[in-house]
This record gives sequence, C-alpha cells and structure tokens, in this order.
Amino acid sequence: MSTQDYALQTRLPQAMASGADTVLTRYRRYPVFSLRWHAGRTLLFGVVLLAFALVIGLGTGILRQSVRVGALVTVVEFVAFMLMATLGPALAGVVRYRGWPAARERRWVVAALLLGIVLSFFVDRLASGYINALVRPATDAVRITAPHLGPVARALSLAVNVVVLIVIYGLFGGGLALRAYFSEHRRWEEHQHRRALDAATAQARDADLRLGVLQAQVEPHFLFNTLASVRALVRQDPAQAEATLDALVDFLRATIPRLRDGQAALQSTLGEQLDLCARYLALMQLRMGGRLHYMVQAEPALREQAFPPALLITLVENAITHGIEHKRGEGRIDLVASLAHDLLWVQVCDDGAGLVSGTSGGLGLVNVRQQLAARYGERAVLRLRALEGGGVCAEVGIPVDQVPA
Repeated sequence: MSTQDYALQTRLPQAMASGADTVLTRYRRYPVFSLRWHAGRTLLFGVVLLAFALVIGLGTGILRQSVRVGALVTVVEFVAFMLMATLGPALAGVVRYRGWPAARERRWVVAALLLGIVLSFFVDRLASGYINALVRPATDAVRITAPHLGPVARALSLAVNVVVLIVIYGLFGGGLALRAYFSEHRRWEEHQHRRALDAATAQARDADLRLGVLQAQVEPHFLFNTLASVRALVRQDPAQAEATLDALVDFLRATIPRLRDGQAALQSTLGEQLDLCARYLALMQLRMGGRLHYMVQAEPALREQAFPPALLITLVENAITHGIEHKRGEGRIDLVASLAHDLLWVQVCDDGAGLVSGTSGGLGLVNVRQQLAARYGERAVLRLRALEGGGVCAEVGIPVDQVPA
C-alpha cells in the first residue's frame, strides 16, 4: 500500500476517523501529517501552549518585577514550544507528500520525526539559555548549594534526565502522531476489508432478490394451470372441482404468508419445502383424477437443514409436466432426502416419459441452476439421469454447514 491509496487533502472515511468531531480535534479526521492535519494540530497545540507560556511569563514577570521580562519570556516560551511540537510532524508531512511506496515512506517518516526531536533539543537549549539570562539577576540573589553526588549517582541522574528528555521530546514532538500514522495504515486496510465484505453482502442481497424473481416466475404458471383445471371440472365433476379448490387453498395458505414475509421468504428449511411439495402433489393428484401417486421421505434431522425456496417444487413440477402428463395410466413421483459427503441430497424421481430433447434446458431447470449458482457457487450439484424402465431422477446436492448427529 502507498499514500496514493487515499488522498491526503481529503477527509478519511467515517469508519477510519478517530476522535470527536470538534473544532480543535477535527484534524484527526484527516490523514496523519497531511496539511489539514498539521494545521488542526498546530491550532490545538497553539491554544494549549499559549496558555502555558502565559503562566510561565506571568510568574517570571512577578519574580523579576518587570512586565517587559514577563512578556519576553511568554513569547520565547511560546515560540520554542511550538517549534518543538511541530518541527518533527512538519518534516514528516514533507515525506508523506513525496508519494513514496509504503515501506520507504515509513522509514523516512520515522527519520523525519527523529530529526525533528534533535532540532527540538537545540531549540529548547537556546530558549532555556535566553530565559536563564533574563531571570539570572533574580536567581543570583538566592544561592542554593547543590548536594555533592558521587560518580555513580551522577551517571544515574544523567541517564534518568536523558530518558525523561527523550520521552518528553518524543511524545511532544510527534511520537503519538507516529503511533496514529501507523494505525492509520491498519485502519485503512480494515476499512477496505469492510468495504469488500459490504460489497459481497450487497451481491448476496441482489442474488436473493433475483431468487425471489425466479420464485415468482414459477408460481403464476402453476396457479393458472390449476384454475384452468378447476374451470373444466366445474361442469364435469363439481365435487372434484371443490376438492381441487380446497387443495389449492391449502397450498396457497402455505405459500402466500412466506411471500409477504420479505427477506424471510428467501430462506427456508428442507422440511418446509418438502411439505410444500406434498401439498402441491396432493393438489395435482386431484387435478389428474387420482392417477398420480407420490411419496415424501426424509429423516427429522434432515428436515431442519436449510434449503433454498422454490427449488424442489420446480423439479416436482417438471416431473409432472415432462414426465407423468406424457405417460398413459398411473404415474409416481418420489422425493427422498439423504446425506452423503457433507452434501444434502434430494432426489425427485418419476416413472414418466423419461428424458426428452430440451428437458435439460427448460426454464424451470435454468432457474434451479441459477439459484444454486447464486447461493452456493460451484459447491452445489444438479444432475439428471434416466431410470431403467422409463422415468427421470433429478438430484440436487447442496452443502450443509453442520452435519446432524
């Protein structure tokens, strides 16, 4: 990754921004060491350091009993502190705007901050020397004899002073900003990852919407055929027409509430789909004058497994339309569920007319393949095979998240 992945002059994405969105902290919503970030940080430090310098200047003015000395100390302290706070970040900003690759940029940002710390040390020495010269007449009047320290104590005192100075200069001169700089790269990667996940979620949502459309393509066809059958039966066999309407109402009661349930209509279990197919087959049995026989078989544990909606009923309708309706006499459709090799298999087998030209490319099977591809990609299986003695067996295998015990 390099700095070109996102513009330094614009705000970071909301998910990446750190800190509250106030006037003094708004700079944190821009890339670290950018111009907008540097300007906002300088304003924040300026307000705090001006107050600090005023306190020191006021105390010094009272000590020297001189307004002029107090004003000079205030100005010198303020300028020195501002330079110490901004030199390193300013140099790091120059590095960031070079647009170097990430690894090179990081090395030079660290080097720029270290250089800023060194320069801050000299600024501090110069400012301290000037202020000491201003207040020396007052301090000379009060002589304090320093205690005598041995060589070990002096070395330890020096080491402590060096560590304290490094910590002060490091944190004050951009150490915390360096931490924010490195975390910014991490937050950008996390932001990109979240965007990729959101895009995948959106694609899945679009796929579910397409599945809803596919589901809707099947149901009107079935409904119109059933109503046409009822119309024909009204005059020929009113009792059969009434039984068919009752079966149709039973079927619609099972399906319409799910269609109204929004996103839930795109989720289902194998048991729900098998029950839906059973109602459909009961209705078709009446429509076909009792010459259709069927069987639905699945273990209770398998019925709880997730299963796509409008998939099995499409295969069952195909079995009737292309198989049983083209066969003289009685026909049979069997639905059997099983588990093998971490796939949930459902077979829809009929003893009808068998495979004919165009069976593998009809609208129903195209919809089934699209639904499986949208949900499972290449992990799902759909295959057709001819049965000995006539008939077709359509087999669907989908992955299961948890194998039932």
